[in-house]
Amino acid sequence: MKKPAIAIILGRKGSKGVPGKNTLRLLGRPAMHYPMLAAKNSRHLDYGFVSTDDPEIADAGKAFGFRIIERPPELCTDTALFEDALIHGYENARTFIGVTPAYVAILMCNAVTVDANLIDQAIDSLEANPEADSAVTVSLLNMYSPLRARKLNSSGYLDPFVPFETFGDPATLSCDRDSQGDVYFADMSHSVTRGNTLEHIREGLLPQRWMGKKILPVPHPFGCDIDAGWQIAASLSWLEERGFTANSTPYDAPVA
Repeated sequence: MKKPAIAIILGRKGSKGVPGKNTLRLLGRPAMHYPMLAAKNSRHLDYGFVSTDDPEIADAGKAFGFRIIERPPELCTDTALFEDALIHGYENARTFIGVTPAYVAILMCNAVTVDANLIDQAIDSLEANPEADSAVTVSLLNMYSPLRARKLNSSGYLDPFVPFETFGDPATLSCDRDSQGDVYFADMSHSVTRGNTLEHIREGLLPQRWMGKKILPVPHPFGCDIDAGWQIAASLSWLEERGFTANSTPYDAPVA
């Protein structure tokens, strides 16, 4: 029997960076509706789960037909790790379906730059690459190469964040933003991982160990989870470019 594919959508109340980011209204809808719409319209996903301590998020999840996982208080603090909340949600979801799922689409209530097509691309690529642990959305951002990263030293001056020797002979380094090759950032719009990968999460690569070790890219022009004010306008632009309006979504059935 084919193992099911599931979505786990995570969001808690009490955010500090952008207060109310999960319920922030974009094009007339709460931000949390967009990952829920993506999961609901995926052609691969069989079940949806929402892990939260927020009654408003829980009500939205129920309206979409998803099962609610009540997140305990110790996983709802500013210092609680996303990874721990994810595993709590995963273990509850696995108990409910009674089997290790084939795939787990990991979504966040404040990451609106995701649609059903991106989820399905990830699962299709995992189907075609059985050795891969996960497939995640990545944005190509060569201008943010680690070579350009800096940190303040004790005197208030900027030093390289990563020692230049890490990149080879410093004498050969260039200010050309493409000189180090393409730089891919996991933009956190989604992570789709195998259930077995989550079963062995401690073996995964830091800092997002739920992705495992063999990580496939799902190319994405731009994506983010909203944690700063500027990301609100960028996310709104992403939605509009993909046909979302205040009155309709790309998932709506065409009028005959």
